[in-house]
Amino acid sequence: MKRIISLFIYLLLTIIHSNAQLDSLKAKIQNCIKGNNAEIGVAINAYSGNDSLSINGREHLPMQSVYKFPIALAVLSAIDKGKFTWNQKIVITKKDLLPNTWSPLREKYPNGAILPIGEIIKYMVSQSDNNGCDILLRLLGGPDFAEKFLRQNQIEDVSIKATEEEMHKDLNTQFSNWTTPLAMNKLLIKYFFSNKLLSKKSHNFLWDIMTQTSTGANRLKAQLPRNAIVAHKTGTSFTDSSGVTAATNDVGIIMLPNQKKIFISVFVSSSKENAETNEKIIADISKTTWDYFMTKKQ
Repeated sequence: MKRIISLFIYLLLTIIHSNAQLDSLKAKIQNCIKGNNAEIGVAINAYSGNDSLSINGREHLPMQSVYKFPIALAVLSAIDKGKFTWNQKIVITKKDLLPNTWSPLREKYPNGAILPIGEIIKYMVSQSDNNGCDILLRLLGGPDFAEKFLRQNQIEDVSIKATEEEMHKDLNTQFSNWTTPLAMNKLLIKYFFSNKLLSKKSHNFLWDIMTQTSTGANRLKAQLPRNAIVAHKTGTSFTDSSGVTAATNDVGIIMLPNQKKIFISVFVSSSKENAETNEKIIADISKTTWDYFMTKKQ
């Protein structure tokens, strides 16, 4: 009995100590945030997800292109289930390649192309291609299909309602595609650890293209060592006529040198700061988190 009581006290003290340590990290992150005219949401989970903290973690915040991560999960899951095949060719017409939207795919193939589904997923994730995203959403059956996939996998608080084309037609539409920092971290953790969400092939494919993300160089990766591995997805909105930027986001998985992982979601919303400041907020939070876990003994 004494041994059981001693073990219970040890575990309790360990939890209290861990929470106190995370409180110190939270205070440092709050210091990164203070003084900025923006709504900032943060969720951080380390290792298997046991060490965690959040700031405004339950706030509904616009995803912008962050939503291409769950859309990619939905497409890859459909491939795993046989709805599509890896070598399936998708016909892209010139009409599919809308102007006045971010699209490296359109720049390379201005008159259309026939591409394997995997290449279109790469464009959507690694280069955040908006036309590629809408082509894949149409293939799936629309935004509702992607959201249904999340619900089937017990992921709540991720709303996927509108295409990129719809968001470009009306700035307010972006707010229908929202999530919470905690929900996005839950999805990142589930993607990485679940052997039911995706096949090994699909999981590894998505990991590779997320580590190849070319957008957001001044966000999560900016202040980390050059060789740090970061699998991430960014999201960015326009700045409206009143000078408010609805979304400057970056979410992903940071690999520490010891191969342990940090799951991190940072959303800078309703910001009246400039683009450089919005990105620096994310970079500062990422570096502060990296430094904390690099010095923490495990």
